[in-house]
This record gives sequence, structure tokens and C-alpha cells, in this order.
Amino acid sequence: MSEKQSRLARKNLDKRLSPLRAERIVTPSRGWTKAIREALGMTTRQLAERMGVAPSRVTAIEKAEATGAITLKTLRETAEALDCQFVYAFVPTKPLDDILYDQAERKVRNELAHLNHTMRLENQAVNVEDLEGQKRRIVADYLAYFSRKLWDKE
Repeated sequence: MSEKQSRLARKNLDKRLSPLRAERIVTPSRGWTKAIREALGMTTRQLAERMGVAPSRVTAIEKAEATGAITLKTLRETAEALDCQFVYAFVPTKPLDDILYDQAERKVRNELAHLNHTMRLENQAVNVEDLEGQKRRIVADYLAYFSRKLWDKE
């Protein structure tokens, strides 16, 4: 994917996900399945009938959901049986461009710290203003030309 396509994909995702970022959706401690089932006044037997499974399977689903050991397929099927829409998403905590910028800045800061340390040992330390200018330039270069390298392990 080209940098231009990547930038467009980020903007489109941010546009679609930004309303969710503002929402603080807290999962019920016992899981959505049990919370919705009980709110509807539905028994485990009744949900089991709607799903075409044994009541013990509904109990197992609720336990697996509460512990995080459930599959997306099972959640989708359970939501359908509860007349709910299953929604699955990763919601970035801030705009994707900000995440990229922060990662570029972290990477450059680490690189420059190592370089500056070496230069100080050789009695060639760079002043703070020059270091900041270099940091901004290298961050811009990473974002413009080397964004795939941002996530390489240091």
C-alpha cells in the first residue's frame, strides 16, 4: 500500500471510529449475553431454544464471555438469538495520525539519545536547539517516507 493510500485509509478509519472514541462503553462484569438475556426476562432455557443448543451451552457461553474465552462466532450467534447486533471493533484511543506521530517521535528520540550519548563521549555534543531541529526533521522524514519502519523493534 502506498503512503498516499495509507494516509487515506487512516483518515477514513478515523472518521468512522471517532464517534466511538468519545463513547465509554463498559462491558457488564458478567458479560453482555447474561446482561441482555436477564434484561429481556429470558431464561437460559429460552435462549438455548432460540439458539438450538442445550441450556448448559448457554451457561457455558456466559461463563466463557465473562472470562474472555469466547469466540467471535459464538458471540455473533448469541447476539443474533438475542435480537441484537454484534459489534466488534478496535477503537484507537486517539486519531491514527497522532499514534503514528507519537511512535515516530519515540523512535527518533531513542535514536538521537543514543547518537547524542556517543557524540558526548567523543566531546562533540550537539546543543539542545540543534537536537530539537534534527528531531523534527527526522520525525517528518519517518512519517513521509519510512512509516513502515516505525514499528520495527529497536
